[in-house]
Amino acid sequence: MRKLLLATVAILLMFASMGMGQRERQQSRPNIIFILIDDLRWDELGITGHPFLKTPNIDRIGSEGALFRNAFMTTPLCSPSRASFLTGQYAYTHGITDNVDRSVASHKLITFPLLLQQAGYATAFIGKWHMGNDDSPRPGFDRWVSFKGQGSYLNPEINEDGKDVNARGYITDLLNGYAVEFIKRRHDKPFLVYLAHKAIHPEVMQHGDGSVNLAEAERFIPAERHRNLFVGKKIPRRRSAMRPPAGKPALQRTINDLPPLGPKTATSDEVVLGRERSLMAIEEGVGEILKALQETNQLDDTVIVFASDNGYFYGEHGLSVERRLAYEESIRMPLLVRYPRLIKAGTVRDELALNIDVAPTLLELAGMSAPATTQGRSLVSLLKGLGGEWRRSFLIEYYSDKVFPRMRNMGYKAVRTERWKYIHYLELNNMDELYDLKADPYEMRNIINRREAARSLEEMKRELERLLSAS
Repeated sequence: MRKLLLATVAILLMFASMGMGQRERQQSRPNIIFILIDDLRWDELGITGHPFLKTPNIDRIGSEGALFRNAFMTTPLCSPSRASFLTGQYAYTHGITDNVDRSVASHKLITFPLLLQQAGYATAFIGKWHMGNDDSPRPGFDRWVSFKGQGSYLNPEINEDGKDVNARGYITDLLNGYAVEFIKRRHDKPFLVYLAHKAIHPEVMQHGDGSVNLAEAERFIPAERHRNLFVGKKIPRRRSAMRPPAGKPALQRTINDLPPLGPKTATSDEVVLGRERSLMAIEEGVGEILKALQETNQLDDTVIVFASDNGYFYGEHGLSVERRLAYEESIRMPLLVRYPRLIKAGTVRDELALNIDVAPTLLELAGMSAPATTQGRSLVSLLKGLGGEWRRSFLIEYYSDKVFPRMRNMGYKAVRTERWKYIHYLELNNMDELYDLKADPYEMRNIINRREAARSLEEMKRELERLLSAS
């Protein structure tokens, strides 16, 4: 009897130990907060060198974690980029290639939130889905707060878990409030918050074919408390700004009813200020999220990622109200990651990081393997401060749409390395571009026809073919 009792106790202790191990493993999986901003340039934060924007809460993510100084979009356009963040795939693979109504296709995406949910995470999507005008809940989310298409800055109509809600207030504050509320809930398992802000996109009405009212495309609506910020501040401009494009035949085409690009078509100071004023509500919201995590004793057990879906032109090459192109202002993004359990504070990485790397990174941090169809690469080794082989090139792609007349027939495949960029236009003959980014970081001299660049051009063409054949 005594032996039976001792054996029973031993078995119970073994199972208790196994259960404790399972609980510890469950608790060892971090919470995840992914904050995605619309159209934010990589250089519009204090931590990335902006001369007067103060973003201490956002900067804290990078200063207490990692800053990627060479982070890029594989397709510099809202809908394709968002699908790439979610899937870890290039646009030619996930199929969301433009901003037209991709509602049906977006319901079928295999996303990292879906995989996390299946692995036991509590998941919330809050904000701008922007793959079609359908605001109904997508697979993979226990909590859903979104809106149709672009939504509205003021008093928006919101779909909250399948129910229509007429919200009152400023959209950035409302979305941030939903995020904080979810963070403060009692969770018996790790959680994911995917917070996709409408800001700092202009207030426009988008139609089902992706077209917009161009008269609205420069109308930004900051929170009332921020409307008078930065008065008298000098807008920083890159060397290529306020100048007509040179050596860019695709941009220099004559297009009916459109003026040639130059100083008069460049983004105005007031438009830039409207965007930067809109950013301030996001900055405040990040502070509230950090505070909520601190108050619930979850801050250091949470991975926080801050990024943007594409860049924006501030008059470079005479451009405004645009991204889409393969130039640096459009394809670069801010990328900050905080997770003190893994990342040493003040980590700075210069490797080529991509939006398609976010999904496999977060899956690995959650103890999971990315699907075989994933084309991005986990950044975990870089976050740990490790060296080793890393990519030396990446593909940039854009598929023509009818939203902006200047961009018609300008679909392209491009390749960027640490030094070179080659842009091959798919629908335009003899208009390709080649830039030596070391000698010409502002992409003002297209050297594709120069004899001394012939060898580099051939190497870039082969690299583009290699990237495309690897699909």
